[in-house]
Amino acid sequence: MLARAVATLGGVGYLRPAPGTWGSAAALPLAWIVLLAGPVAFTAACVAVAAIGWWAIATATRGRADHDPSEIVVDELAGQWIALLPVAWGAAIAGVPVSALWPGWLAAFVLFRLFDVWKPGPVGWADRRADPLGVMLDDVIAGAIAALGVILLAALAHV
Repeated sequence: MLARAVATLGGVGYLRPAPGTWGSAAALPLAWIVLLAGPVAFTAACVAVAAIGWWAIATATRGRADHDPSEIVVDELAGQWIALLPVAWGAAIAGVPVSALWPGWLAAFVLFRLFDVWKPGPVGWADRRADPLGVMLDDVIAGAIAALGVILLAALAHV
């Protein structure tokens, strides 16, 4: 089933322990590949992944009691990519390869995982929706908060 393959990132979601962390880790090399096309394409890919992921989650969980099974990790892909947006745009603006901003990659990963697990404020609100949109939205919001953290850390590092 296509929806399950998309929702689990081709089976990455079945890795244990911590499938969400595996999903976030798998998002990094995929981001690197998409970033070869530039930050505009990467931004568009973030939107596409969130939309396609929402569909995949809704389809894969239809009729199930568990609205957010642990093997569903496409939402981690979307959130992790959103956390990486400042890195993508920062590298483009600075005219350097994205690899030059490796501390940003690390910060995006750590901050996204922190906010995804901790679920502060609006992240927790979205998670409590208990529907496919909430499954995607909590990671999108966690990614946006992580992206703000990446920007803040970059500003502090360049003072």
